[in-house]
Amino acid sequence: MSTSVNRQGRKRQATRQRISDIATALFASHGFDHVTIDAIAEAADVGRMTVFNHFARKEDLFFDREDEIRQIIRNALTEPLSGHPLDRLRQLAHEMVSKNAPFLRFAPQTQGFIDTLTASETLKSRARALRDVMTDDLREALSAALPCPPDDPSLHLAAALLVTGWTTAFIEAQRLYRRENDSQSSQTLFLSLVDTSTVSALYALRQINTSPQTSRASPHAGKTGAPD
Repeated sequence: MSTSVNRQGRKRQATRQRISDIATALFASHGFDHVTIDAIAEAADVGRMTVFNHFARKEDLFFDREDEIRQIIRNALTEPLSGHPLDRLRQLAHEMVSKNAPFLRFAPQTQGFIDTLTASETLKSRARALRDVMTDDLREALSAALPCPPDDPSLHLAAALLVTGWTTAFIEAQRLYRRENDSQSSQTLFLSLVDTSTVSALYALRQINTSPQTSRASPHAGKTGAPD
């Protein structure tokens, strides 16, 4: 029974990935706004409803790794590891870059992703909505990890600083790659900006007095290099 279930799961995942890959190619060739679900279904040789069974909206075909990224971040904050939660996230960024994570690459193929995104108001709107979702996710995860009240304004500020910092780091690193065609320099810039946003978020958390762990947190954690 379990073998059958596993086989079905692998088949479903393979179908999802094939639809996503085909949609990505169509978006890159024709632009997101000019590609229909029907065109994607036809190119993937599946029914229209099959596409929607895997992706609730067309934008999800473009941001197909969003759930995976959110889960990776949640795992980093919920695993029983030592160190301040924000420094765990900073270390996560360094680890993902060192492992060449597919959603943190600075290479020619990622330039097409950026071009498609910036050419579509629909995608830019969805990207803003996803950043809001990510901020709420991060606020709740940090609330549990510190711990501190989830509605604390300083906690919300810290989460917003991190999400904005990571987003800005990614965009600026992609811009640098476009100018210089140098992946190493782009990675260095990305991680430097992530480190800076971590320091800013740590300062925001200093305003929360409900957690001894938070009050003892130093922005010297890891490689952030912040002054006291």
